[in-house]
Amino acid sequence: MVQGDVGALQLPQIAMVGSRQFSHYGEQWGSYFASGLVHCGFAITSGLAIGIDGICHRATLEAEGVTIAVLGSGLANIYPRRHRRLAEQIIEQGGAVISEHLATDLPLAAHFPRRNRIISGLSAGVVVIEASLRSGSLITARYALEQGREVFALPGALGNPMSEGTHWLIQQGASLVTGPKDIAEQLGSGLQWLSVSENRTISASEAEVELPFADVLANVGDEVTPVDVVAERAGQPVPEVVIKLLDLELAGWIAAVPGGYVRIRRACHVRRTHVFV
Repeated sequence: MVQGDVGALQLPQIAMVGSRQFSHYGEQWGSYFASGLVHCGFAITSGLAIGIDGICHRATLEAEGVTIAVLGSGLANIYPRRHRRLAEQIIEQGGAVISEHLATDLPLAAHFPRRNRIISGLSAGVVVIEASLRSGSLITARYALEQGREVFALPGALGNPMSEGTHWLIQQGASLVTGPKDIAEQLGSGLQWLSVSENRTISASEAEVELPFADVLANVGDEVTPVDVVAERAGQPVPEVVIKLLDLELAGWIAAVPGGYVRIRRACHVRRTHVFV
């Protein structure tokens, strides 16, 4: 479900996440990175939580950028309540507030780790601003790796518990970044059109596998297919299609590229449900 501009979901996005508890360092650099990434042409995606999420949403709005908030509750139960006005401002400035839940669903604890996969899946990369070793933002980073996204982390002061999570990510191979241009340059070199071989051999086991979300998968082509086009072809709402596309990507059937998705795996019995000339 979406409130706001559905078109915002088509923009190139960077996810910015971090701990609910934050330091002045996290606040300062979270704002700086959000503003800088807006000027590099990115929309900023986060979780509307207290702390780094809220800081990055607000900094994006102040920079006159577009930001997307992914909820762990229904759209009728904005959480936290203190961010209801922030959600309204996001919508007023051309962004979107989205949720995979029914409008009246409550913000249950189990919802938030799962919504992190949407935050990372919508984005070309995830930037962890400040995080302890127990921060939920590390879950977002893990999802990003599973989805083939880039993970970036800011270095912090030694001995600061709020930087132990980012330091751990850097030790595990996340890209250490000191400015927004580091991110823009790395993604700029990696966001190339994906070449798909039409002569790829499909194994027997691959051909027989049960297709997930076949109604959506059948409408993703060998050329770049925008999300709204997939939704139109499948006759389903864009928010539902976004979730299915993320799951299909995790399963290795499609790949996210600038402008939409492409098929990278095909079973012999797939048929397109609609044909547009």
